[in-house]
Amino acid sequence: MIKSKFLSFTFILSSFLCFAQQPATSAETIKDALIKKQKMKATSLVKNVPFKNIGPTVMSGRVVDVDVNPDEPSEFYVGYASGGVWHTTNNGTTFTPILDSSDTQNVGDIAVDWKNRTIWVGTGENNSSRSSYAGIGILKSNDNGKTWENVGLEDSHHIGRILINPKNPDEVIVGVTGHLYSPNEERGIYKTKDGGETWTKTLFVDNMSGIIDVQHAPNNFKIMFATSWTRDRKAWNFTGNGNNSAIYKSTDAGDTWTKVSTKKSGFPTGEGVGRIGIAMYDENTIYAIHDSQFHRKAKSKKSKASGLTKEDFKTMSVESFMKLEDKKLNAYLKTNGFQEKYRASNVKQLVSSGTVKPIDLANYLEDANALLFDTPVIGAEVYKSSDGGKSWKKTHDDYIDGLYYSYGYYFGEIRVDPQDKNGIYIMGVPILKSKDAGTTFTSISAENVHADHQALWVNPKKQGHLINGNDGGLNMSYDDGESWIKLNSASVGQFYAINVDNEKPYNVYGGLQDNGVWVGANNSKEDKSWHQSGQYPWKSIMGGDGMQIQIDSRDANIVYTGYQFGNYYRINRETGERKYIQPKHTLGETPYRFNWQTPILLSPHNQDILYLGGNKLMRSMNKGDDFEAISNDLTNGGKKGNVAYGTLTTISESPFQFGLIYTGSDDGVVSVTKNAGGSWTTISNTLPKDLWVSRVVASQHKKERVYVTLNGYRWDDFKVYVYVSDNYGQTWKDISSNIPSSPVNVIREDSSKENLLYLGTDNGAYVSFNKGETWEAFSKGIPNVAVHDMVIQPEAKDLLVGTHGRSIYKANIEALQTINTADSSKDITFIDLESVKHSRRWGSSWSSWFDAYEPEITIKFYSNVSGVKTLRILSEKGTELYNTSVNVVKGFNYVGYNLEINGKGKKALIKEDSTLNFKETANKKDYLPKGDYKIEIDNIVTSLEIK
Repeated sequence: MIKSKFLSFTFILSSFLCFAQQPATSAETIKDALIKKQKMKATSLVKNVPFKNIGPTVMSGRVVDVDVNPDEPSEFYVGYASGGVWHTTNNGTTFTPILDSSDTQNVGDIAVDWKNRTIWVGTGENNSSRSSYAGIGILKSNDNGKTWENVGLEDSHHIGRILINPKNPDEVIVGVTGHLYSPNEERGIYKTKDGGETWTKTLFVDNMSGIIDVQHAPNNFKIMFATSWTRDRKAWNFTGNGNNSAIYKSTDAGDTWTKVSTKKSGFPTGEGVGRIGIAMYDENTIYAIHDSQFHRKAKSKKSKASGLTKEDFKTMSVESFMKLEDKKLNAYLKTNGFQEKYRASNVKQLVSSGTVKPIDLANYLEDANALLFDTPVIGAEVYKSSDGGKSWKKTHDDYIDGLYYSYGYYFGEIRVDPQDKNGIYIMGVPILKSKDAGTTFTSISAENVHADHQALWVNPKKQGHLINGNDGGLNMSYDDGESWIKLNSASVGQFYAINVDNEKPYNVYGGLQDNGVWVGANNSKEDKSWHQSGQYPWKSIMGGDGMQIQIDSRDANIVYTGYQFGNYYRINRETGERKYIQPKHTLGETPYRFNWQTPILLSPHNQDILYLGGNKLMRSMNKGDDFEAISNDLTNGGKKGNVAYGTLTTISESPFQFGLIYTGSDDGVVSVTKNAGGSWTTISNTLPKDLWVSRVVASQHKKERVYVTLNGYRWDDFKVYVYVSDNYGQTWKDISSNIPSSPVNVIREDSSKENLLYLGTDNGAYVSFNKGETWEAFSKGIPNVAVHDMVIQPEAKDLLVGTHGRSIYKANIEALQTINTADSSKDITFIDLESVKHSRRWGSSWSSWFDAYEPEITIKFYSNVSGVKTLRILSEKGTELYNTSVNVVKGFNYVGYNLEINGKGKKALIKEDSTLNFKETANKKDYLPKGDYKIEIDNIVTSLEIK
């Protein structure tokens, strides 16, 4: 529909945006978005704004695959779930990222043709976690990652495995897991015989069942086994099993396949079959690890324990309840963490009056995750075939408890020692090994090895040499797991949320996927110098999956943070004291629902007031000691499933008025109260339905203004949803403008400039200079990675970017705040330089064996034109002291200058001031002495003071 240019851009969206959830975004749309992003970066006004990665690194992030040079195992590649591919040639001492020039950092599997040095990357993580991001197909590089070619399968989303024929590198097999959140046809086994120019689908199960693992016999590429996996993820539920989860065999290098996990084979079949991993010792000996979702057999009833359990209360009558001994009842209440107000005497009064029923004492303990944790499934089990897959037998008699817990879908990897038919390794929360073909297992986890194991390389030529990839990075062992070394120097942290304080230097806080909450000074050195002191500059302050952080502005030692599903604490970092502050529902009330990333907020009006979002908004007036619900349910009410849903995801309070509060939920509801919770209004009725509200932001520049971003990732909807309202959400304006398709995670207003907005998507960071009418793409120093959070440190004028895969980036935004890009009349506009303190260290070193110290300043300016310009350093009297050519781009420019002057400039300065005395430096360079100078481009001048 063509609209008149005179139509108001502020409109009520109900006429055409009130619709049911959109279908999954097509591969063609995503491909167009990636092309658009590339073009956008090339012309962006901010393409030269430099971002610096500030770490942290030591806790690392989730590894998905390791590929090792068979002839020189000190060289290998590591794939991280959302952090790209990294290369080492020195046994993990250092790593270089090689996927940064590509359109994604999301990795499912990697395979290397070592003879020809060709790297294949299957994009899109092969796990099915909450942050398993979709990929863009198969990438291929022949120059160690300098350039990448997309060779197809763009709608695969998630890649399970890649196999290269050792005798014909153009023949490649790919196991495609497929979409995580929606059905799709591009899943199954794909084969190419021409290096990826064309693909043939050789196995397709159904549009909900993909291939999670494929392996070939070590000495025979024709013999292969593949495992299909039926799984479906929704925001409220995950199903990781089904009738079409099975094992298939090929005897012709993947051209045709036969299902071998039949009923008569001995391998489980039916609805309870979950994820399956495969390991092949030879053509006949195959191991499989299975996440069995079949229920365990009921245990025989034994004599009843003396203590009460929640099951007792589910069928207990009021009469029986009233006869319970107070001692027994109090023991149950105390043991299960009931609030102090609930003790035997008053609970009996509540039951007696009919206010509470006995079953409520069971329901009180059952949150929205009860389905996930209370299901008595078999879990991990290992099967072996000794006849090429015709028959299978379980290798162990008992359950393998403590390996998967309730997250079997998250693991499913098994390896066999190429030199020992009976030596196998299985991966879960610990990593276990067996030397008797799976009859018994022992743990080879260690104190410096993170839990949650995802990848393992077993050296085929040297027994005991292992490289292990887990959620906490990389470990290596040379004694079969008896001891490990950690190889975490890559900056691949998966941050959910970040924040900053006002200390000097200011600290950065962040919560990470499976790696807790960390804090460090923004200017910490991210190098190996900490090995000398034994003190890494970043410190862990919380375990689990780290979540949001709030810091008391009056005392930065007081920090509020926690881990998944609303488990929050108030921490005093100075004393080490911590208090658990999760709000508790009232006995008899439906338990609160807490999101995986539960939102919290300290009121900007009073730092004793803390907000916390469940399905209702909770408020504490005393730093989290006590909470009260100040709303009814602010969601659509949740859905039945094994994941908490119908929960708040974002909270914002206006700095203009106490009690002007906005909330957003994971099911698309945005609400506002103007009277501190006295009454609430839903303001999202005209916005797209059902989408995750990733941010609601009350403006700090205009009281009536509020921003909302919606995220369709959990529907495989990659559209950009960004809105602003200037009337408290009564009407909305779409400001997604020219942002390429990618789910939006965060929007931030600039701290000082009203028109300046920052935005993060699953594929990068953007800035707008005109309140969202148009957007510019950041790219210098920061790859195409998921941006989950952004925060501004106003005094330092720094923008901090929390990524889910490449840790934290920092950029100084003073230039962006200073220059009005829409009204810059000069060709060159300089940003004023701070004075520089002269130092005798310039050009010197404490040892002739070390590089001399060189000062450097950054000359920042905005240009209306592009071209090669001459930058000149002039004395106060206008004498040229130094010049250099600069490739100026239209937009913001950053030129480093080391304060050096040339011989001619030195003579000119001495001529102007004969008292000057230049001392010889170690690097034989001369630097500007104390004084006032000018920096000039095209007759436009700015001042520089050396004092």
